[in-house]
Amino acid sequence: MKMTYDSERNVAYLRFHEKPGQVTTLQISEDLCIDIGEDGTLYGIELLNAKEQLSQDHGQLIFESPSGRQEIALLSEPG
Repeated sequence: MKMTYDSERNVAYLRFHEKPGQVTTLQISEDLCIDIGEDGTLYGIELLNAKEQLSQDHGQLIFESPSGRQEIALLSEPG
């Protein structure tokens, strides 16, 4: 899994699998699109207006598992 963030466009993309070629992009809402294959495989999730969507967790990507919690800063405010 790979997450990228384009600060100029304010778009985050969470990639689960490398796209094999043609995928279908479904716009779920004004700020959310998903890429799926013909077989239903989820290839990625695109967050438009990502900063606003991620700000609820203070710009952190949070991984939680039985062994613990890890927070990774995704967005930083200009200083």
